[in-house]
Amino acid sequence: MEEEVNDHPIEEVRNTVPVTDDPSEPCLTFRVWVLGLSSCVFLAFVNEFFMYRTTQLSIGTVVVQIITLPIGRLMASTLPARRLRVGGWSFSLNPGPFSLKEHCLIIIFAGAGASGVYAMNIIAIVKVFYKRQISPYAAMLLAQTTQLLGYGWAGLFRKYLVDSAYMWWPSNLVQVTLFRAMHEEEKRNKGQLTRLQFFIMVMTCSFAYYIVPSYLFPAISTISVLCWLYRDSVTAQQIGSGASGLGVGSFGLDWNTVVGFLGNPLASPAFAIFNVMAGFALSTYVAVPILYWTDTYNAKRFPLVSSHVFNAAGGRYDTARILDPATFTLNLREYDAYGRINLSILFAINYGIGFAGLMSTLSHVALYHGTFGACGGRQRRSRRTAAARSAKTCTRES
Repeated sequence: MEEEVNDHPIEEVRNTVPVTDDPSEPCLTFRVWVLGLSSCVFLAFVNEFFMYRTTQLSIGTVVVQIITLPIGRLMASTLPARRLRVGGWSFSLNPGPFSLKEHCLIIIFAGAGASGVYAMNIIAIVKVFYKRQISPYAAMLLAQTTQLLGYGWAGLFRKYLVDSAYMWWPSNLVQVTLFRAMHEEEKRNKGQLTRLQFFIMVMTCSFAYYIVPSYLFPAISTISVLCWLYRDSVTAQQIGSGASGLGVGSFGLDWNTVVGFLGNPLASPAFAIFNVMAGFALSTYVAVPILYWTDTYNAKRFPLVSSHVFNAAGGRYDTARILDPATFTLNLREYDAYGRINLSILFAINYGIGFAGLMSTLSHVALYHGTFGACGGRQRRSRRTAAARSAKTCTRES
């Protein structure tokens, strides 16, 4: 058999993702449905439950990737191979060894529930901050419609964001590497470790160390040197605190603190990390201090870092006071009498950057990749994309 040529234009993808395929491997099996649906429900519940912590604890699909491998192989060795018939459709409880494709599909199932539902923030805000009840049916419809809208947009932009060989997602390469380490046979050289052995060793050490910041010594999660040295100085707290200040001189020895905001830095290319660092430094260490200590828009009346809203005197803003209790709409007369809403300077800048980032993304795509969109996404495709497009999809007629 002629060896396949790895023609992907991105070096990281060439070194990680193989171009080979085995069409005989089982895919959508009984094991996939059982383990995939269970993983989706589990991650959705756990991540939604821990989302409301100050430092969010997020369980990613890598955990499911590790756990489902032995469970899948156990099911392959214990379940009977007989076929069950449901109406005109039949399936086998055990179609053979647990395959790589089954494992990938389980992770896709799990990923659907791992990211959480953004609409849950709306439901929580209505109940917690506005002290109002929302019908379970209305909450369910809100969550379902927003999720389905997201899947619809994903399908519409598939040829732009998936099919193109230049659209690669660094975080997915981590899982691809782990899949290969788990399923591919690797020859172990003398005195060296295989990829799977190295992964198990690192995972064991990480699990053992996690006990220290989580249970034995939580203070090392955020260590603020300036706050320890100048405990009575408000300015030192504002500059050095990692929780309520700029975090100068602060560091954390807890991996959850490191990945709590931007995710795993080991999976991102260097240019993306430095880009984020430069933007963060300009906004947090240049713009915020200048605006705060020059008292722009009375910034000193409010905390330096806070996500709450305040009145003109610096106290908490009573949002219920400016809302009509009957219609839950803004009461302009009460709003004019009570005063405008004020934000902390850092929160206000983050809001502005959020809107600017959205529009700058659209502008960047139009200026630098406008021809790609004008051509309908017709750009170079690698062998991987060609192999994927040769299979039947839910949007293509059989």
